[in-house]
Amino acid sequence: MTASTRRVAIVTGGTRGIGAALAQRLADSGVDLVVGYAQDSSSADALVRRIEKATAVRVVAVRGDIARAETVDALFATADKEFGGVDIVIGCAGAHARRRGPLAETDDADLRHVVDVNLLGTCRLLRAAARHVRPGGRVLAFSSSSMALGVPGQAVYNASKAAVEVLVRHLARELAGRDVTVNAVAPGPTGTDLFLRGRTPEDIEALAQQVPLGRIGRPEDVADLVSFLVGPAGGWINGQVVRSNGGIV
Repeated sequence: MTASTRRVAIVTGGTRGIGAALAQRLADSGVDLVVGYAQDSSSADALVRRIEKATAVRVVAVRGDIARAETVDALFATADKEFGGVDIVIGCAGAHARRRGPLAETDDADLRHVVDVNLLGTCRLLRAAARHVRPGGRVLAFSSSSMALGVPGQAVYNASKAAVEVLVRHLARELAGRDVTVNAVAPGPTGTDLFLRGRTPEDIEALAQQVPLGRIGRPEDVADLVSFLVGPAGGWINGQVVRSNGGIV
């Protein structure tokens, strides 16, 4: 083990979409990275190559389902082994039901999957962060503006994100005296591959018209907010849920 002279971040869901934008932004600011991903090894490998070619930081990718306790353990063990500790923990991994629809039509498999990833996975990540993050650190979970919007067909997803917001507020108080902030980011409609999949250009335009700023978000918009919250200027923001959604709610 060689202790990093730079700050060190763990980013789950860190190789695609918003997570990849966050990883890139952190790397650009000189943060060494442990990025977690569930399945797409090619995206993980490409991200590592891209960042290490363009920056001086080191990136280690860890494969595993955030719903499994051993995956969370592996992320923190890797940060300790490769870099000597961790300063920033960002829980960007999330899950939707395979088929969105009314609660009455949600089967147990979808219920379990969404709760296991969004609630239990986030809870385990926050628990580990509370044990490992160094003084002056930042912990950030992901909620969703769809919860406040009450998007139809997403009752279980929205409920899981409401629970994340509760966890963040509690952990911020529990870490009093540690000089560690705990916050949540709640993006609105954001143009990731996952969000755009199955939606027509007309669908996207209809969503954009609901946003006062006239467009859906970009992953880089969320990365701008996260960069502020985990940086020196965000040190007085604690126990908050910050919405990045162009004013849709």
